[in-house]
This record gives sequence, C-alpha cells and structure tokens, in this order.
Amino acid sequence: MRADVEFEWDPAKADANRRRHGLSFGEVTDLFTSGVDYLEIFDDEHSQDEDRFIAMGPIRDGVVLVVYSEPAEGVVRVISARRAAKAETRLFRQHMGTKNE
Repeated sequence: MRADVEFEWDPAKADANRRRHGLSFGEVTDLFTSGVDYLEIFDDEHSQDEDRFIAMGPIRDGVVLVVYSEPAEGVVRVISARRAAKAETRLFRQHMGTKNE
C-alpha cells in the first residue's frame, strides 16, 4: 500500500478499541505505510455491507491483526485492531516464510 494513503475511523470505536486491546488505531497505520509485507485475507464472513479485510503483520511493538475496509480509492477505514494471538503470529510467519519465534 502507498505511503500517501488516508486513514479514517470512528473515534468512539477507536477509544473503545484502545481501552480493550491497549492499541490505538493510529499505531496500526504503520502496518500499511511502512513498506513491510503483511498477510491480507478477504473477510467473506463479515463483508455483507462492504468488503472487509484482515491484515496481519509487524509494527514496532509486534505482530498485529487489523480489520479494515477501503471505502474509496486511497482510503483505509480501520474497524478494529489488536495484537495477534500466538497462532495468528505463527500463521503470518509461515505465510511470509520467516522463522517462528
């Protein structure tokens, strides 16, 4: 994804996400702009009203899982974000061909 992408999110949802998961939506934007590879999965189960995606990849503090949509060209709407569970981190590392840690 390009570094000039625009991010948006619901402020109330972002607040609740930070309280619940200890991770801000602002922190996870690095996943999309840093240039590192990440695993992207189409979220068919939750894509009735809009196409949703799950991204897993590294940010400064570890591997994260981000649910997002792309409501317009060059716009990413963050829906939720949390640190990846061990099994998710393992899946990401296997997909990317890196060692499990």
